[in-house]
Amino acid sequence: MRLEYFQMLDAIDEVDVESGTLVASARVPTSSPVFDGHFPGHALMPGVLLLETMAQASGYLVLAINRFSRMPFFANAKEANFRSFVQPGSCLEVRATRIHDGSGFTVTEAQVAREGKRVCDARLTPAYGRVSLASARAVRAQRRQAPWPIGRGGRLIWQSRLGSPESGL
Repeated sequence: MRLEYFQMLDAIDEVDVESGTLVASARVPTSSPVFDGHFPGHALMPGVLLLETMAQASGYLVLAINRFSRMPFFANAKEANFRSFVQPGSCLEVRATRIHDGSGFTVTEAQVAREGKRVCDARLTPAYGRVSLASARAVRAQRRQAPWPIGRGGRLIWQSRLGSPESGL
């Protein structure tokens, strides 16, 4: 994770377009200016950033489902539940599942788990619009550099590291 840049996911580990699921991983950095104020002497990952982490997983799922033809924008969160604190250095698994496709939006359920135990979850709605020509070119260039998609057992998989210099994200 690079908190200051809102890059919350380190890797997309699995995407299954047919079933509408995505699994990603994220490691909370051991130090960040974010922790200086949240909270002094007792660093915790802010809940709003955990919500953003789930929103980004849902966004990548929508990108995959729509073959990068629509850009998702975080539009709504319902039933957000925070069950446990997340400390610096934690390794997280982030899951997103498509629940419903609407006209101009998708409803997803997302969750964050640490060591197999759910930390938080929410029902999220990414709304989307058309990707600009410049954005489409950037996505195509990124796809050439990062191996996406990789088929495994009839499922669509993306196993590229996000945020690495070669990924372009």
